[in-house]
Amino acid sequence: MKKLKFILPLLLALIVCALPAHADKYSINRADLPETAQKFLTDYFPKSRVSMVKTDKHLLRKTDYDVKLVNGTKIEFNNKGEWTSVDCKNKEVPSGLVLKTIRNYISKNFPETYVVKIEKKTLSYEIELNDGIELKFDRLGTFKSVKMDD
Repeated sequence: MKKLKFILPLLLALIVCALPAHADKYSINRADLPETAQKFLTDYFPKSRVSMVKTDKHLLRKTDYDVKLVNGTKIEFNNKGEWTSVDCKNKEVPSGLVLKTIRNYISKNFPETYVVKIEKKTLSYEIELNDGIELKFDRLGTFKSVKMDD
């Protein structure tokens, strides 16, 4: 039994060491992104320069990418290079990223505002407006909820 107490931690340590380490890679090169992500940047942010590309290699999940542009915009991509989040801080998110039904809802119900952040979730979109209001829509663009800053 005493040998087992000694062997188990040793065995566990060997297994942990044998697994590939979680390592983030940083660069400023667009070519480090999947082709889909490179095209996204060209289409929606053609004049913006990349200040950082962070490649997250997860132990059990697939790789994802975080991109920061010189103008402060942050974009997250999944392993296929599809965008999952665009945060333009105080600037407007390119309208082509926002479903037409969502754009129409915002212009009707929140005039004088614009989208500064959009997150694409599995079943929904989460939108933040420049005045701090957060909206949630389903994947078809049907309004679900609103959260206002107090």
